[in-house]
Amino acid sequence: MSLYECGYSDGKISLKDLCENKMIDTFTGEVSFEKIISYVLVGGWPASIGMDEKKGMLLSKGYIKAVLGEDIYKADSIKRDAHKIELLLRSLARNESTTVTNKTLKNDIKEKDFDDINIDTITDYLNLFNKLYLIENIPPFANKLRSSLRVKQSEKRHFVDQSLACALLNLTKEKLLDDLEYLGFLFESLVERDLLTYVSSFNAKLYHYQDYNGNEIDAVIEMEDGSWCGFEIKLGVNQIEDAANNLKRINDLIVKQGGESAKTLCVICGMTNAAYKRPDGVYVVPITSLKD
Repeated sequence: MSLYECGYSDGKISLKDLCENKMIDTFTGEVSFEKIISYVLVGGWPASIGMDEKKGMLLSKGYIKAVLGEDIYKADSIKRDAHKIELLLRSLARNESTTVTNKTLKNDIKEKDFDDINIDTITDYLNLFNKLYLIENIPPFANKLRSSLRVKQSEKRHFVDQSLACALLNLTKEKLLDDLEYLGFLFESLVERDLLTYVSSFNAKLYHYQDYNGNEIDAVIEMEDGSWCGFEIKLGVNQIEDAANNLKRINDLIVKQGGESAKTLCVICGMTNAAYKRPDGVYVVPITSLKD
């Protein structure tokens, strides 16, 4: 479930209106850093609504335990190595919200868990995770009118809920406070989980953008008419300026290469207390005020 479905977003901002450049500046109020971390750790499980944080976190751990227990066999009646499956799940958790390759996952397992797994097995297990609805990767975006700009065709790795990554790595609020960079990846995962839910209501599609020159846009929404909107996802307000500049720079690059300009550019933030349009035309919106 999204933050809006869980009751953790006030729903003052419609994503559809935002994508159509119809958003009106709105004061949304303060959201504490601790609340954002709690949303990341607990996730969007319906049963977690009304639970305290510690009990809510147990749901994701129980889900992983069920997968490693019986679900991996029930999926297609093939017996697999539960230990190696757990190793791969932990590696995916460490690489949440990245475009890490299967080869890198293999190397990560060998480096971090002191074990090994072959590429064919990784491919088999990833297909199994899809069947079990454990992962929901975000495909790459290529502007239809883009000419010579080469796009790196890699999916962005995601669990269906970022709390599964937290459960696999046994994370706590204290551990995340000690690793704000990784918290940023988990927050990005939470936002993209919500965006996937919201775009389905108006028949749009969610992608990410990455080219071979290192230019990236965290999330791209393609509308039914083929127009697109670019989103950077940042936890703190101190990151908004750089994120907005990155969106404008890449949009200009795409246009220069013969592509279509974005209909909307927006920074989705965790800590801002207002939804507004900057003088340069880039929107800033808190995830805790977004709905479909």
